[in-house]
Amino acid sequence: MSVSARSIRPVDVAGADPAGRLLPRVRLAGKCDRYVLANGVELPCLGFGTYMIAPDEAGERAVRSALDLGFRHIDTAAQYGNEKMVGRAIAASGVARGELFVTSKLRNDEQGYEGALTAFERSCADLGCDYLDLYLIHWPKVGGHEGEWRERVRDSWRAFEELYAAGRVRAIGVSNFLVPHLEALLEGASVVPQVDQIELNPTYQQRETVAWCRSRGVQLEAWAPLGRGRLFRSPEVVAMAERLGKDVGQVCVRWALQSGFATMPKSTRAGRIRSNSEVFDFELDAADMAVLDALDTTDGYTFHPDRLEEWAVRVAQAHAESGV
Repeated sequence: MSVSARSIRPVDVAGADPAGRLLPRVRLAGKCDRYVLANGVELPCLGFGTYMIAPDEAGERAVRSALDLGFRHIDTAAQYGNEKMVGRAIAASGVARGELFVTSKLRNDEQGYEGALTAFERSCADLGCDYLDLYLIHWPKVGGHEGEWRERVRDSWRAFEELYAAGRVRAIGVSNFLVPHLEALLEGASVVPQVDQIELNPTYQQRETVAWCRSRGVQLEAWAPLGRGRLFRSPEVVAMAERLGKDVGQVCVRWALQSGFATMPKSTRAGRIRSNSEVFDFELDAADMAVLDALDTTDGYTFHPDRLEEWAVRVAQAHAESGV
């Protein structure tokens, strides 16, 4: 039987590194409860995502709304075209920089050693920050450079390692990297990525990559935790949400957190931003998790990092389904 909101207890989530030592636990007691990365940096378990949030006043209000609700983990990217807007919202919020965890990502066409260093400085300037908490290589492969992706990733990572050693960024990682991409990066790396941000939700669980990361102490972040709206049409998830007195989005976010993933749901609607954060007063029991785990597919992705020929169609589809 599912645990009700009135009888909730904190849930411990942990994985194991290659030496068998339990990774630091997160109790899932609030949005600023923190995972501890392999280098000791603390990552708030629940963030606010900004993909497809326009760099206008409505977008700025959405980021301000998230900050006002207590979100302290903000995820953006140069590719999103909204770093300046995010920077304005942070500045206007009055929240001290040291209380925030700010992530950005390297734009695809700026991969490479010099390009990554230049792009990092631009992202910091646009965000109004003199350092980032987390910087990610956004995608392993770039259209037009498919045959050079290993060299471009390794050159970019060399720049990331220099920024990390210089204290300009507190943690470095990757996004949308599957096992072959991660293994290629490590061939020339001195620092193992501390984070891999990939698409993760009950209908697309990427279990091979998840297992690889867990075995090496790489923290996973889940983007598209609501399945780009697909899960709102799932009879199993709808029924579960009704039984728990929650909405489908809250069930999906809770699944991500109980699976050990940090996650960053996005919206421009204040009510949705609030509801996405109200996930700490209930628990999915083992039977609930099993139902959600059974929804996994191999083709439920939004974008696949190795199937660049699909991107034009899938970008259009993602925009049509986004409902931000």
